[in-house]
Amino acid sequence: MHVVEGEGHHAARELIAVLMRWYKNSDGNFIEQFQSTGFDARIWELYLWATFVSLGYEVTMPKPSPDFVARGLGGEFAIEATTLNPTIKHGEVIEPPRPEKVEDLQAYGEHYLPIRYAGALITKLNKRYWDQPDAMGKPLIIAVQDFHDEMSMRFSQGGLIAYLYGISIFDNDPDTGKPALITEHAWGTKVVPSGFFTLPDSEHISAVIFNSQGTLAKFNRIAIKCGFDPRAAQLIHIGRRLDFTGDAPTQVPFTAAVTIDYPEDWVDGMDVFHNPNASIPLNPDLIPGAAHHIQTPGGNMRELYPEEHLLTSTTRIIISTGG
Repeated sequence: MHVVEGEGHHAARELIAVLMRWYKNSDGNFIEQFQSTGFDARIWELYLWATFVSLGYEVTMPKPSPDFVARGLGGEFAIEATTLNPTIKHGEVIEPPRPEKVEDLQAYGEHYLPIRYAGALITKLNKRYWDQPDAMGKPLIIAVQDFHDEMSMRFSQGGLIAYLYGISIFDNDPDTGKPALITEHAWGTKVVPSGFFTLPDSEHISAVIFNSQGTLAKFNRIAIKCGFDPRAAQLIHIGRRLDFTGDAPTQVPFTAAVTIDYPEDWVDGMDVFHNPNASIPLNPDLIPGAAHHIQTPGGNMRELYPEEHLLTSTTRIIISTGG
């Protein structure tokens, strides 16, 4: 109800209402799911649509799949969206593990989180979207967002990297200096092979997209930037960006009030993880403003960052009570 009625989300509601005039409800249940249990997944889809439209693409929603096809002067590509969601058993949400000690972080980041991503990504892989007429012959992207726990998208990207490339996000190989290789992820009785981009048929997936900022908070900030009335709410954007002014990129904290003309775009914060084995590679130039992560034949990671890349953030909502 706080999304529907809360003063803090008034600007986002107004923006979403405008976007829905152009967003095609292709499967007929978007509005129903948006207003019920599918809110997170639908806000992620709406975010993706808004992002690629803002980049100048004509974005269509073919039937039956994939979710989107983006066409522009530079080329075209297909996108299928998915989300990590809370675990529900017998109608009750099962609380996910949360590491309480530093020594638990590695197992959580390199085993639990990759297993969560594996479930969503393998399900999409098995759908064989590349055989659909509207995706055939185009770069195919899976866009994944993490809603499995409160604010989980802020800290789970490392688990996605570990799973996609089969590499450690904590340890380096002492002989090569490269990230240590991981062959499998194990948590409890669950074991999955690592390296999504090495799985059979994964060569049909050109890249995987993630953006921790692809949530309702982004809609709130963009709405105020575009002049929608925040009413009694003031938004404070707090987080970390990459700074390239020195000899090496560094993480720089920031705190800023969100006002009209606030310097943020839909694509800000997006990370594109390229498949080194893709049969149809994705040209990084097709998604400007995103960070691109490319594994070289030697196993090193090549990082292409935009200036002031948004790494992580929260949005504080301050409600004026008048007086």
